[in-house]
Amino acid sequence: MTPIYEPKGAAKEYGDLAINIYTGCPHRCYYCFAPNVLHRQREIFHQNVAPRKDIVTEVARQIEREKITGKLVHLCFTCDPYPFGYDTTPTREIIKLLKDSGNHVQILTKGDGSRDFDLLDGGDWYGITYDGTTCGTVDPEDRFMALFRAKMLGIKTWISFEPVLDAVRVLECIENCHDLIDKAKIGKLNYWPSDINWAEFGRKAEELCKVLGLDYYIKDSLRAEMRKVK
Repeated sequence: MTPIYEPKGAAKEYGDLAINIYTGCPHRCYYCFAPNVLHRQREIFHQNVAPRKDIVTEVARQIEREKITGKLVHLCFTCDPYPFGYDTTPTREIIKLLKDSGNHVQILTKGDGSRDFDLLDGGDWYGITYDGTTCGTVDPEDRFMALFRAKMLGIKTWISFEPVLDAVRVLECIENCHDLIDKAKIGKLNYWPSDINWAEFGRKAEELCKVLGLDYYIKDSLRAEMRKVK
């Protein structure tokens, strides 16, 4: 078992290494790609949320075996590192292992990871997902409060605006929260119908980030839409 892996495809845009800690996710976002990637029935994926077998032990072994150090490791892609209503001690233990071996973590959650802020420093990233709606088991306002606390502690903060479901609210969020975050990553809704004019939205989002002086990254699929003739 090698839980620390190098992402491929679109996931590569988020980081060099990653770990998926849990078997499922309780958020029930309709657009979630993980059940298909993992070849699991969607309902089972949302109900069966547990640490992967021996995940902490295997992470420790791989770090030692491969001498993994000096890396930024993303938590997580096919699950949430802080599944609401579940014991997230495995996440804390994995963060400790990564930090003790000289690595940093890049967290992305729709939950609340504030319990582990004491483990993080200025080389780590704490991020939330916001699609412009209330999708997720933790209210967006609570997610933003955790983001604020991280920022006040000197932890680097970011928001993943992917996939965007409500373009107007996402643009409003970028404008209102730009001083709360160090970076924004912005991407379109893929594989599902949408009435959003992606080229127009992408151009507005990019221009807004530039005006605000906010570091940003446009995901490749959205960038492709923006390149289309106006």
